[in-house]
Amino acid sequence: MNNDIILKLNADDLIMQALKEDMPNEDITTNAIIKEPVMGEVKLICKQSGIIAGLGIFERVFTLLDENSVFKCNIKDGDKVEYGQVLGSVTADIKVLLSGERTALNFLQRMSGIATYTREMVCLLENTGIKLVDTRKTTPGMRIFEKYAVTVGGGYNHRFNLSDGILLKDNHISAAGGIAKAVQMAKNYASFVRKIEVEVENLDMVKEAVNARADIIMLDNMTPEMMKEAVKLIGGRAETECSGNVTKESIELLRDVGIDYISSGALTHSSPILDLSLKELHRI
Repeated sequence: MNNDIILKLNADDLIMQALKEDMPNEDITTNAIIKEPVMGEVKLICKQSGIIAGLGIFERVFTLLDENSVFKCNIKDGDKVEYGQVLGSVTADIKVLLSGERTALNFLQRMSGIATYTREMVCLLENTGIKLVDTRKTTPGMRIFEKYAVTVGGGYNHRFNLSDGILLKDNHISAAGGIAKAVQMAKNYASFVRKIEVEVENLDMVKEAVNARADIIMLDNMTPEMMKEAVKLIGGRAETECSGNVTKESIELLRDVGIDYISSGALTHSSPILDLSLKELHRI
């Protein structure tokens, strides 16, 4: 199932939760100064260069509050935006514009920040054939938005949730009594169409994972030199992924180790927001 479908199926409920969090009873400030319905317009302005992501979610915040709201923009998700650029405008009842402003911007800024950081890291892997993937280290309640933003930035999604794939990590392996037992248990339990990934921390574990016929071997917190040796040991018998504190500053060290995937929790847990603002609100 692709991200667009996931967003359509789940976005409204999550957006409403965010609106209720910010406005559990009423927007007391807006209701104090706006007594009657009056139409207004406000501009969406970029205050920092980056990659935009989440325009549809931004728009949906306002249409959930007022189905007659209109968001006009001349850009699309994935476009590069520049400081000072007017990205579009929202027309709606002024109460809606004021009450929905923060929630709409929270989504758009967060998602755009992730897309921007992802794009920067993807560019550092250019011409390597390595795919950059995210993790489950996401903000509670924001996973579908954050993982969508990763794809807008040019990255790929790892598992969406614990039901989505088998990944035998260190604690699973300890609980099962070793890699071979853990892999066999996983094969016995799961459908044959499911790939089995095993996290390893040293070369002995690499050998065990290969012998157990793991489909994917994740090289966790290894040095680049150890990863190169591990890739040689695997010899194409499994797909390879590396992980462990991968950031924009460290990813270039992994360009030449020969792996298929790099997973980075930093894409979703450490990317700064992209600074955006709603300004110049006026009655129409």
